[in-house]
Amino acid sequence: MSTQPERDPEIPYDGALLAGTDEAGRGPLAGDLYAAAVILDPNQPIEGLADSKKLSETRRNALYEEICNKSLCWSISIASVGEVDRLNVLHASMLAMKRAVQSLQPEPEFVAVDGNRLPPWSYQSIALVKGDSRVEEISAASILAKVARDRHMQEMHQKFPDYGFDQHKGYPTKHHLDMLKQIGSCEIHRQSYRPVKQADLFNS
Repeated sequence: MSTQPERDPEIPYDGALLAGTDEAGRGPLAGDLYAAAVILDPNQPIEGLADSKKLSETRRNALYEEICNKSLCWSISIASVGEVDRLNVLHASMLAMKRAVQSLQPEPEFVAVDGNRLPPWSYQSIALVKGDSRVEEISAASILAKVARDRHMQEMHQKFPDYGFDQHKGYPTKHHLDMLKQIGSCEIHRQSYRPVKQADLFNS
């Protein structure tokens, strides 16, 4: 039996090419913000799509490969740490999602966005709170964004091993905050976030 989300009645599908988009990484103190967009292939259904946060890492990784192999098209984009600091995290997440959707080929005819805001674009679209558990295209996008960002933070751990990015992926765990207090921030920390500012003042 399929566990995929049913088509949401709020979305006027009408056979349109539907893209879902979601982001990962608004809460962390470090690392780029990632977004993904996906148009699924109805002829190649994917079982078990769900909000990426509710899936184990092993299951997310398996679904990531399946989504990449079976989707009609998909895209992953980022908003850099510098853009998060300059624009604020909300506007950076809108930018990353816009980049992801604009990179899709074929171009979507309708876009479902996770959350309560739409990026500034001309697509027919709808914002859906908890959309990653309501629309399978958003679910797929949430998985791609989460896995891609986690892999990025694993790479950053190799460059900056003191902070433990391989464990917390940049989120404000006790170890992360303790290391910020001890040694200050590094180049991938978001300087506009209060714990990073406070740690750098402490170390100045």
